[in-house]
Amino acid sequence: MKFNDNRTGRVDVEFIADSGFSSFINNTWFNNGITYQFKSFIMQGSPFQGFEFEAYMAIKAKKINKILDEAIPLRHPLKINEAMRYSLLAGGKRVRPILCIASCELVGGDESLAMPVACAIEMIHTASLIHDDLPCMDNDDLRRGKPTNHKVFGESTAVLAGDALLSLAFEYIACNANNVSPDHLVRVFAELSSAIGSKGLVAGQIMDIVSEGKVVSLKELEYIHVHKTAKLLEACVVCGVIIGGGDDNDIEKVRIYARCIGLLFQVVDDILDVTKSSMELGKTAGKDLVSNKATYPKVMGIDEAKNFAYHLMNKAVQQLACFDTAKAAPLYHLAYYIANRQN
Repeated sequence: MKFNDNRTGRVDVEFIADSGFSSFINNTWFNNGITYQFKSFIMQGSPFQGFEFEAYMAIKAKKINKILDEAIPLRHPLKINEAMRYSLLAGGKRVRPILCIASCELVGGDESLAMPVACAIEMIHTASLIHDDLPCMDNDDLRRGKPTNHKVFGESTAVLAGDALLSLAFEYIACNANNVSPDHLVRVFAELSSAIGSKGLVAGQIMDIVSEGKVVSLKELEYIHVHKTAKLLEACVVCGVIIGGGDDNDIEKVRIYARCIGLLFQVVDDILDVTKSSMELGKTAGKDLVSNKATYPKVMGIDEAKNFAYHLMNKAVQQLACFDTAKAAPLYHLAYYIANRQN
């Protein structure tokens, strides 16, 4: 870590080592009257400029959507399959499955190898959204600009739809990842299971619930969102690298990358929650404020939260330096996209 502090009111900060985010973010740094200006990664002139990111995302998303549509046919019992399809095919940018595919391609793997796992990850993510929106959890009415699953199909069906999508995800990998070695598949199953269980998403979710209405430190807030959001994103890229034949060093680099963009996603989400309308977001705005949840703007202040977001994007991009530039371009642009998204 290095920084310059001449008490002029501005400090340029560059973080090198991965020593844990909360170890260098604390109230003293952000409340001593100095503005800490994080160095942002500049798009212009970078080796990633010129990559057709929007076209890349559109092509990948179209393929993913086609496979997801075919994965859940309308069959008996009709209601549960309708509910599963309703949320799975409700839109979304398919960031998580594309992360998996891009990470596989990063280390020389082919899209076709990663696609079954990528689609399964979207099923897992959708299951988590259905459950997260339930009255006993976040009690939300909107998701991706549409009524939430339980608002359309009822609470009991929504619970079952989430359960069914979760189990289908692992079945789908087992039945369709035919060209992936058994050893690699075992590692994929272990990574995904850990990311969504009591060591991952569930851990973050329960801590989020029990922290409502309480004063939460930055370290505690980091724990919540590393587990609730970043762990599944880590699984996306790690599974992609495993399938693509990457080594342990590759896995460590993309894991740090994903940890950064996972926290980045949440910081931006928290900022948008207090700066955008429900129509702009496609979901209910201001929910965190109403439920008195700990958020980055609440704990750090909105300006410092924005600075933290810039730092996280830069740190994520640093992890891509050792990879082939052309193959790393999608992951760079995904970090930039997450940092600048508006909904």
